[in-house]
Amino acid sequence: MRARLRYALDRRRLAMSGLLAAARHGLAAARHGLAAATAALAPPACWSCRAPVAAGQALCSACRAEVRFLRGRCCPRCGLPLPCGRRCPGAGSTLDRAWAPVAFEGPARALVHALKFRGALGVADVMAAQVVATAPRGLLQSPAVLVPVPTHAARRRARGFDHAEHLARALAERTGLEIARCLVRGGKPTRQAGSSRAARRAPGRIDVRVRGDPPMSVVLVDDVHTTGATLEACGGAVRRAGSYTVCAVAYARALS
Repeated sequence: MRARLRYALDRRRLAMSGLLAAARHGLAAARHGLAAATAALAPPACWSCRAPVAAGQALCSACRAEVRFLRGRCCPRCGLPLPCGRRCPGAGSTLDRAWAPVAFEGPARALVHALKFRGALGVADVMAAQVVATAPRGLLQSPAVLVPVPTHAARRRARGFDHAEHLARALAERTGLEIARCLVRGGKPTRQAGSSRAARRAPGRIDVRVRGDPPMSVVLVDDVHTTGATLEACGGAVRRAGSYTVCAVAYARALS
């Protein structure tokens, strides 16, 4: 009797998981179909200034020219342009290295917001292209494994996607690196925007946990590096779980 009951429950769980997967697939297909229909009715627009652009373009030529790339000498530890201040943000960090190609301002900020808050998933490929084109030598090469910074489950459900995971996928397609989804967020959702640096970096504010064994060489992937609180929490988690090398790559870096 117990065996039959367990068998029936297992079949029900499998059926439910199949229905959920089908529902997610249907939702994604509907979203892409709606985007295609909208593009057919109205010409695509620049995500920064809303000027008309060609299909597949995220920014107009004028806004692309305004993206501020962080060229020149940068701190090899924190990634900020030198001099990086009286106290380097990378001092005592759980990260061996942090880097981002552009400043979090103007059109670059518009791209980040388009991906995170407006569901413009195609923008992730534009961001990944700029990351890969300017990445320091060796940073995005094997044996490194891409580890997306996890979005809290509540926010992922509300948005219907994980923006850092989409960016990691785009980077994987361009570099051939593997992705390890080994981090999960616990606790309550935290709002970083508008919080002070001290509040963001308060101990225990960001609860990140490791699922399974993390890669030995980790490259954390996120859209923006601001105070570094989330990246530090992720870096500490994989360090404690056994990762040996931990770097961080974000698309944009806040300079203040």
